Amino acid sequence: MQAWYLLYCKRGQLQRAQEHLERQAVHCLTPTIALEKIVRGKRTTVDEPLFPNYMFVEFDPEVIHTTTINATRGVSHFVRFGSQPAIVPSCVVHQLSIYKPENITDPETPYAGDSVVITEGAFEGLQAIFTEPDGEARSMLLLNLLNKQVMQSVKNTDFRKI
Repeated sequence: MQAWYLLYCKRGQLQRAQEHLERQAVHCLTPTIALEKIVRGKRTTVDEPLFPNYMFVEFDPEVIHTTTINATRGVSHFVRFGSQPAIVPSCVVHQLSIYKPENITDPETPYAGDSVVITEGAFEGLQAIFTEPDGEARSMLLLNLLNKQVMQSVKNTDFRKI
């Protein structure tokens, strides 16, 4: 009987596992979210798995045995309760497949008003307040120098959120 199961995949091999499972006629689902974050100093939106290293698979264990799935490249093991792989209700998988959240931001990405510390350059070690992005690779920070507030453009790689 067809059912949904949850697999844990080896680190960084989720795509590889999915390709090999689909060749075996196993239906796979890896829910993703669009996440805004700073990558290599640039603020970008990237698609990331909602559950890193986990994949939902639908197959019939009487047709394709679980050891075949377990031996697939990139797969680590089934999520189990006792000795049997856990069956995930199809309504849960359906909700995850249609769930598309918007405006999700990495907690490390600063927003206006967030406190940051400068890690590189002439102002290294000073605390500042993030005000706004300044292009793709720089941001405007509000520094307090000699009791005077100064706006300074700093590379995104030269500071981090506190």
